[in-house]
Amino acid sequence: MVEAGTAYAILGNHEMYAILYYLRDTEGKYYKKRIPKYQLQINQTLDEFVTCKDEFKSHLKWFRTLPMFLDFGAIRIVHACWQKDNIKELKGALNEPKISKTILREIALNETSFAQCFWETCKGIDFQVPKNLLIFDDDGRPHRSFRMKWWDNPEGKTFKEISMESRFELPAYTIPPEIVKFRTPYPENDPIVFFGHYSLVEGYGILKDNVCCVDSGVSRNGKLLAYRWSGELKLNQSNFVMVEGAV
Repeated sequence: MVEAGTAYAILGNHEMYAILYYLRDTEGKYYKKRIPKYQLQINQTLDEFVTCKDEFKSHLKWFRTLPMFLDFGAIRIVHACWQKDNIKELKGALNEPKISKTILREIALNETSFAQCFWETCKGIDFQVPKNLLIFDDDGRPHRSFRMKWWDNPEGKTFKEISMESRFELPAYTIPPEIVKFRTPYPENDPIVFFGHYSLVEGYGILKDNVCCVDSGVSRNGKLLAYRWSGELKLNQSNFVMVEGAV
């Protein structure tokens, strides 16, 4: 559809995982070590291209040409998180027809402000819990962070209230203000922003009048979701379109 000019595509974290998995330095060494942790991130992608490896190589090159976000004025599209300062920094750095290997290496090393902006845009913002607090998932594994609702102001809310459908139990008491580092919600008067990434357990959702997640968990339940936008300034639940897909 993109090649036919009937659709747009943007870069997400899984596309970048695939790019970085095959990225080599000047000596031919891989930037990402060949360990299960990194291969797990792209296993499903590799399985889907197992019979057409040449096509996969072509797709890797194409991924590097995709924009990180789209801003059409009245609506915005991003993979996971739209933060004004992050978008501004990305605009200044990603101004070539494709992402350069220099920038890819910076993203892979993840040691700069730009790299942080990049990963927050395509993975969202994680809330870092204090060192003296441990949270555990259903399998008993400890976690030091969880996905947070970047479009909301976390002040005065509980850990559970600011989490983005956390899959493990979070404390139900109010977050101490001194550990809240992120306080910039998505402005109510800004254009509508659409994103995916989160594979919502409870399904898709209008999260605010101008904030919408269209990831209904297609990789999990086979349902593909779209929002039919017709110029409205506030999101309308009746404009969602869902179809069953093969998994």
